[in-house]
Amino acid sequence: MKLIHLTHPHQWKEEEPSVMALGYFDGIHLGHQEVILTAKRIAEERGFKSAVMTFYPHPSVVLRRAEAHVESITPLKMKEDIIANLGIDILYIVKFDEAFAKLLPQQFVDDYIISLQVKHVVAGFDFTYGRLGKGTMETLPFHARGEFTQTVIEKVEFQEEKISSTLLRGLIREGKMEEVPSILGRYYRVEGTVVHGDKRGRQIGFPTANVALNDDYILPPVGVYAVRLKVKEHWYPAVCNIGYKPTFEQDEKILSIEVHVFEFQEDIYDECVEVEWHIRIRAEQKFNGIAELVAQIQRDKEKAQQYFQQLEKSACFF
Repeated sequence: MKLIHLTHPHQWKEEEPSVMALGYFDGIHLGHQEVILTAKRIAEERGFKSAVMTFYPHPSVVLRRAEAHVESITPLKMKEDIIANLGIDILYIVKFDEAFAKLLPQQFVDDYIISLQVKHVVAGFDFTYGRLGKGTMETLPFHARGEFTQTVIEKVEFQEEKISSTLLRGLIREGKMEEVPSILGRYYRVEGTVVHGDKRGRQIGFPTANVALNDDYILPPVGVYAVRLKVKEHWYPAVCNIGYKPTFEQDEKILSIEVHVFEFQEDIYDECVEVEWHIRIRAEQKFNGIAELVAQIQRDKEKAQQYFQQLEKSACFF
């Protein structure tokens, strides 16, 4: 996949015609996939390149909206990888800054669609463009100047609710990780690096990998979860505590992600790993002593193991 970064005003000249999917695409959930894969299918039918245009950072950050989406479902690098795996030929990443935000709708179409040799555009019904979002899918045919056609993807729903990044964010923040795959099309994942911790898990018989996140992700609420950990291209079932270690640290301010992998003895310090969130087992709690904590961790581990045994039987991995 060809990766092209554009900053306004850009000088990029594209020679080959393409069909382009437009959107911010945080999460690349099932609704986003419908837009992107429709563009890919039409491109194949017409013998054109398939393209995706997305924007960075999130417009709400630049426009200083009350709810700015600083934390991502899919940070930029992960977004690039997922779009590449969907088989797209070209990914345009446009820097969303104040200069770009001030573009009139016609300027956006002229500079970021027509000049890039786009012959067909695919976007969701609620996609907007240009200053103050004045451009819509209804105005796009006028701004196209006869240079390209368009396909509008209508609302994609799950259980009569629109599949959206907002819905996804809500599920993750509420810890409803088992509902995420129905919207996202996969389990929610975050990437990080294994760092040295205080080694308490090892001392009480449950060694953990302490994962420092590589980007600003939306995270589920503190508690204990059944997860899988990807290490060196292999996935391992595990139990994870995300929280502030109240049994040991009364005033801890730094959130930690500690993953105990079943029957795992390898040294993985400094390894880049992925944590895949499956179900929430319980909320974080403070225990009266080490023995009480160890007994609860054992119960958490058994619940996670039972969950993965059932999952393996049903072959429900995404």
